[in-house]
Amino acid sequence: MLSAQSAPVIRATLPAVGAAVEDIAGLFYRKLFAAHPELLRDLFNRGNQANGEQRKALAGSIAAFAGLLVERPDVRPDALLGRIANKHASLGITSEQYKLVHRHLFAAIAEVLGDAFTPEAAAAWDEVYWLMANALIATEARLYQEAGVAEGEVWRRMVIAERREETPDAVSLVLRRADGLPAGPFLPGQYVSVQAELPDGARQIRQYSLSAAPGRPWWRITVKRVAGDAGPQGEVSSWLHAHAKVGDVLTVSAPFGDLVLPEGDGPLLLASAGIGATPMLSILDHLAATGSSRRVTVVHGDRSPGDHAHREEQLRLVRALPDARLRLWYEDGVAPDTAAPEVAAGRVDVGALDLPEGLTAFLCGPLPYLRAVRGDLLRLGVPAAAIHYEVFGPDLWLGQE
Repeated sequence: MLSAQSAPVIRATLPAVGAAVEDIAGLFYRKLFAAHPELLRDLFNRGNQANGEQRKALAGSIAAFAGLLVERPDVRPDALLGRIANKHASLGITSEQYKLVHRHLFAAIAEVLGDAFTPEAAAAWDEVYWLMANALIATEARLYQEAGVAEGEVWRRMVIAERREETPDAVSLVLRRADGLPAGPFLPGQYVSVQAELPDGARQIRQYSLSAAPGRPWWRITVKRVAGDAGPQGEVSSWLHAHAKVGDVLTVSAPFGDLVLPEGDGPLLLASAGIGATPMLSILDHLAATGSSRRVTVVHGDRSPGDHAHREEQLRLVRALPDARLRLWYEDGVAPDTAAPEVAAGRVDVGALDLPEGLTAFLCGPLPYLRAVRGDLLRLGVPAAAIHYEVFGPDLWLGQE
């Protein structure tokens, strides 16, 4: 909780900081990378730095957290902090790195705001920063403990045991531990980070959902080649498509992520688009493997059946569940299709579905898709607390729960 002396200062300065927060974030990253170029080379996503999305995500998280502290001091922003903490843990972020961020961030704030950033304002915003940082550090410590690893020590060597071309732009890789031990447990819906050593010597990291159920001695990820492979946006996915082969060794993190299957027997909605189907596949595979009788509505949108990664597997898993329904939408239209129960042309329309009361919804896909589907679900009366989502990339939606 924000102290009584800092709350009015944050309330008074939040409009000015909020208006300048993207400029602050941009300057922060320039200062950080000038002092520590290895962080851009080996930790931060160069694609998201190039397109500005990481700057927007940082700005959004700071503004959202500060706003909640003054407007809703009795509410814990667990969803906001949980997604950030899981991403940090998958990168091996340590508590010491928060001191480094603090130094360069506050230098950027002081430079952008100038005389408006008074000692009183600096002290109040310092309190905001450490409230957020310490909450994240505590959450990340718990995540590391649950993963059975020391702080930041999340990496392991894994061998590519199988490679399969799922579509022209999506390849699945089956991974086994290089030491011969079982790959390890995870929760359906979680992801891992993968380090790729690129031709320029950088070791860039990307997250990929585990696309099969837990309980096997191996893990599987599915990598979609990202458009813009001439630049940093798609450099890791393009490298994996071009170079990753059976027998190669990859550096992979322990599993993290909070888009996970809840316990119980309540109805579920699994709504995905594009490669967002991968965490849903893990959940479906787990439900089928455990003989679940839950009512499950599976919704997926894609460009065409040929672009739909793991399409036949998804159909098979839905058919294996006694109370599952599937709806598919393809933007480029569809040919006569007798394999899928219900296929339509166009974009996903959850308003056309017969959704049961009390469902828990899981969404994964591009941000416009998430916004559209979440908005439709809210209009249909699904509580916001029952709608969970995963964003592939920086979360530009932080604080909008």
